[in-house]
Amino acid sequence: MSGPQVCSSCSQHYDLCSDCGDRTDFTYTVDGGDEVCSDCRNDSYHYCSDCELLVPTCDSRCEECARGSDDYRVHDYYYRPNPVFYGDGPLFLGLELELITPTSTFTDAVDLAVEHLGGLGYLKEDGSIRPNGFEMVTHPMSWDYARADFPWRLLNKLRLLGCRTNASVGIHVHVSRTGFTSPAHIYRWLKFVYRNESQVCTLARRRGSEWAEFSPQAREAAVEFAKGSTAGFGRYQAINVYPEHTFELRIFASSLAPRQVKAALGFAAASVEYTRTLTAADIARRRGWEWSAFCTWLTTRPEYSDLLTELQELACAC
Repeated sequence: MSGPQVCSSCSQHYDLCSDCGDRTDFTYTVDGGDEVCSDCRNDSYHYCSDCELLVPTCDSRCEECARGSDDYRVHDYYYRPNPVFYGDGPLFLGLELELITPTSTFTDAVDLAVEHLGGLGYLKEDGSIRPNGFEMVTHPMSWDYARADFPWRLLNKLRLLGCRTNASVGIHVHVSRTGFTSPAHIYRWLKFVYRNESQVCTLARRRGSEWAEFSPQAREAAVEFAKGSTAGFGRYQAINVYPEHTFELRIFASSLAPRQVKAALGFAAASVEYTRTLTAADIARRRGWEWSAFCTWLTTRPEYSDLLTELQELACAC
C-alpha cells in the first residue's frame, strides 16, 4: 500500500513510497500512477522524452506517448539500458551502426531491425542522422558471439528496403576496458592504433572526420589515457576515452555490407588481442608496431578472415 497514510501514534499524515516502502514527506507520481520517494525517483526514473511524466530509466517514453508515436521503438539519444553480456569475455564489443532510411519505409525498417535484433540490441535516435534514420546499438558481445550470432542478413534486408549510408553516418565500436590485462596493455593498443593512422583510416573508409579526429595531442596523451585520465580532448577523437567502462573506436564509416561491418568489429577485437602479448623484443626485433607485422599475425588466425580479406581488397600494406 502506498499514498497518504495516517500515523496511529501521532495522527500525522505521511506517504509511503511504492518502490521501497519507506515513509516520506513528499512523493513523485510516476508512469502508471504510483508514488515514489525522492531517492527512488533519482535512482530509477527520468522524464519521458515527450512529456513531463516520470518513467523508469529503462524506458524512453511513457505508455501514453509511446502509443501515440509511430516510432516509439526508436528510443531517444539518452536511452541507456543496463547492459546484457553475450558470449564469453574478458573482451566484449558493442556495435553502434548509424543508417539513413527513406521516409516511406521507415516503419518497415524499424519493424525489421527490432525483429532481427531481438534482445541483442535496440534502436536509438541520433541528431547526426539526416534526414531520417536511426542507430542500431547492440549489447556487449564477444567477438565469437558476434561472428556467429549477430543477425548479419539484417543488413542486406535493410539495404533492399532503401536504407543507405553516407559520409555523415558512422560505425562506433565500444571495447570493454575489462578486456585489457593492464594499463601497459591499454597503452600498447592506443599506441598501435595511433601509429598506424593511415592504414587504420583506409580500413575505416574515411579519414579526417570531425567526429573522429586523430589528433597529435591525443596520441601524445596515450600514457595518461592508459592510466585512466579522460581530460582535455572531448569525445570526438579516433578513440574516445570518456566512457567509464569502454573505449569507443569512432573511426569507421557506416556500412550495410556485412563484411565491412565484420571488419570493423574484427579490427577492434584483433588489435586488442595482438597487443595483449606484444613484447619489447617483438617491437625491437620484429617491428611489432608496424602494420605489416599485424597483418602477418592475422594470417594465422582464421577467426579474423573477414578483416584480412577486407584489408587485402583495400590494398592496405599487408
